[in-house]
Amino acid sequence: MRDMPDETRADSAAATAKARRRRAGRAVTRALAGWIAGRRRRLSGGELGCLPGTLVLAAVWIIFQSLNSSFLSPRNLSNLGVDIVGTGLIAVGIVFVLLLGELDLSVGSISGFAAAVFAVLNVNNGVPEWLALIAAVLTGTVAGTVQGYSIARTRVPAFVITLAGLLTWNGLMLVILGTSGTINLDDNGLIAGLTSYYFTNAGVAYAVAALATALVFLAAYLNRRRRMALGMSHLPLHVIGVRTGVVAVIGFGSAYLLNQFQGLPLALLIFLATVAGLDIVLRRTHYGRQVYALGSSVEAARRASLGVTGVQTAVLAVSGTLAATGGLFLASRITSVSQNSGSGVLLLNAIAAAVIGGTSLFGGRGTTWSAVLGMLVIQSIASGMALTDTPTAVQLVITGGVLFAAVVIDSLSRHTQQAHGRAA
Repeated sequence: MRDMPDETRADSAAATAKARRRRAGRAVTRALAGWIAGRRRRLSGGELGCLPGTLVLAAVWIIFQSLNSSFLSPRNLSNLGVDIVGTGLIAVGIVFVLLLGELDLSVGSISGFAAAVFAVLNVNNGVPEWLALIAAVLTGTVAGTVQGYSIARTRVPAFVITLAGLLTWNGLMLVILGTSGTINLDDNGLIAGLTSYYFTNAGVAYAVAALATALVFLAAYLNRRRRMALGMSHLPLHVIGVRTGVVAVIGFGSAYLLNQFQGLPLALLIFLATVAGLDIVLRRTHYGRQVYALGSSVEAARRASLGVTGVQTAVLAVSGTLAATGGLFLASRITSVSQNSGSGVLLLNAIAAAVIGGTSLFGGRGTTWSAVLGMLVIQSIASGMALTDTPTAVQLVITGGVLFAAVVIDSLSRHTQQAHGRAA
């Protein structure tokens, strides 16, 4: 090589680089072909996952962008990212309950009750914000635990117990708010900052995107090594690379758009971190596997000696905790708590978000990311309607139609899976 002319070495290096690019291209092609084949098998078997919700979201964005060019502007997308957080956290709790094949009707009332507890403690009684915040979140945890234990011990359907909870927690909220009805929060306080604070340094958003990409790759790679060590089927490296690349494009693209306005919103960061953490809990822990097992068949889980009472209680406790947290974010958005907190279409939007995002009403199928996708659909419709001055009534009709379609698709998907022997 030392005696080789410079031109020859350059040609050899170029040929080597070209061969590497060709191999990389073939690897990507194989990865895409394998992914498409896998998706076809799943679709033919009725496993639609998040595909319907993704298609609806794409259609909503295309339609409203064509009607108003400001819809996909950095400002509107940033506001959209903050607006989904409060109800989105509640929807994540609904996902946990739906995985059991149950329904929690009390989350709206718990969110309002927890916000009222915070406001009364902090504003009316001078308790420090951080301590009042902890008390408010624990209020939701206790409420959910009581309901969950009642459901597990009495075996009464969850919607009956939580319907009673809806009335109870709403009544307690009205009691502690008293005759004043509305309590204004400190505009510069801890709670207000949850939805008003932005990381204006552009590097923060890009660092979060890089960290998320790295964690996705690391998790997939370690899972591949573990499965290889056990002699189980595993993903090829090029498939992991393609998936990581998709995450990188979404992450860095989102970071770029957010930095065009005010930077990364603190609320959105907390929301996505919570969703990702709970997704790991569901998919990678013994508790999460028990949740899915109970959703597939409670009786089978009992025969397998799973801790049904403990799991059901824990799931409702998670739902109550997230409802309380979501209520604080909703209060932060308007910096006040009133007798209307937790009422209106909040409960319906939270349930709709979970179902539209791909969580099954029949239990056993869905992820925490379903809530994110569903909330994006619902809030995008609301945002688009506001930009186009469309009446709220039309928004409700459209959202109801999307929910109806999601339920029908879920039912048809389940029937298809049963026909293929993939559902109980």
